[in-house]
Amino acid sequence: MNNIAIYSLLLDIIKLTMAGIGTVWVAFYLVKPYLDKTERLRILELKKAADSQTLPLRLQAYERLVLFIERCNPASLLIRLGGTTLSATELYQVAANEVREEFQHNLTQQIYVSSRAWVVTRRLKDDTLNLLNNTLQGLPAGATGLDFSRAVLTNLSQLEDNPYDLATGLIHKDLDELFN
Repeated sequence: MNNIAIYSLLLDIIKLTMAGIGTVWVAFYLVKPYLDKTERLRILELKKAADSQTLPLRLQAYERLVLFIERCNPASLLIRLGGTTLSATELYQVAANEVREEFQHNLTQQIYVSSRAWVVTRRLKDDTLNLLNNTLQGLPAGATGLDFSRAVLTNLSQLEDNPYDLATGLIHKDLDELFN
């Protein structure tokens, strides 16, 4: 009779344990959607708070990239430098240094802009330096800064699409995607 009492007690313990586990399982799955929704709302609030802090920084970064694109555009770069009294080599050196310094000044903006915008900006810098270098290589020895400026602008005008306008257009497209 002792064995029957022990088996009966064990069976009761198993029944109560299974009932308790079942109750906890049902309660968990009834409460889980609420917990998930609460977590999603907290994450959304954190993202919203982060966006409110980073959005001005991102906009400023895009603004600075557009300014960089405009400043390294040979049409504005050469006018700004006004190297008519310089030789072609001197004007090349001043212009190339200006492009490199502008790029270095804006290097940290890559944190806030899309990778696509940054790749285009870096490529535009490299292409600008190549355009300046190739133009200088094509000039005769003793060419003036004015000769260099004319040759650069002529080479730029022979391109099918203006790379500076394309880069600015891409920045605008990224900004449109940022707000949509």
